[in-house]
Amino acid sequence: MPEEKINVVGINVLKQNGANVDEIVKGLMSNASVEFTAYYYFTNLRAHCTGLEGEGIKGVIEDARLEDLSHFESCIQRIYELGGSLPNDAMEFVRMSGCEFLQLPSPTTNLPEILKKCLVAEQGAIVNWNKMCNLTMGKDPATYDIAKDILKEEIEHESWFLELLYGRPSGHMRRKFAGERPHTRKHSRALDVS
Repeated sequence: MPEEKINVVGINVLKQNGANVDEIVKGLMSNASVEFTAYYYFTNLRAHCTGLEGEGIKGVIEDARLEDLSHFESCIQRIYELGGSLPNDAMEFVRMSGCEFLQLPSPTTNLPEILKKCLVAEQGAIVNWNKMCNLTMGKDPATYDIAKDILKEEIEHESWFLELLYGRPSGHMRRKFAGERPHTRKHSRALDVS
């Protein structure tokens, strides 16, 4: 029996707009794997923030950590809408991130080194999501909306870690609650408690 070609208007329209759907899916998959890995990594880093100073840093890392989980979840529906899918092998998915450099510092409770690692992770995310914005702007409004909202939160995260490391004011006010995700809430409902 011959395989029937499915007409997916949502993809056809994007192609008519000049979007490279395969490249968008590949970018979303890569960024989703980075966000998933960052969530795990920040979970581990947060656990190593010790002492009185570490208690305050834990809260900032917790906000970034939960928002990175939201960023991962924000990508999933769009990946499937565009004809992609997540790999069945979680290790394959983590390897896609290219985040092998995300290791604990030595000693593992060195707070300035933990903050530097958080900063590097956030700066890499800014570059990744900016690429996705440039790839989709004017061609794929739905993916662009997700990418620009994630980019905004990643820029905020960078400013938090710059403030903690270098005393550079960020204008950061604590989130109302951990995982608030003011920009990506509409894309991911996984953390909603209601």
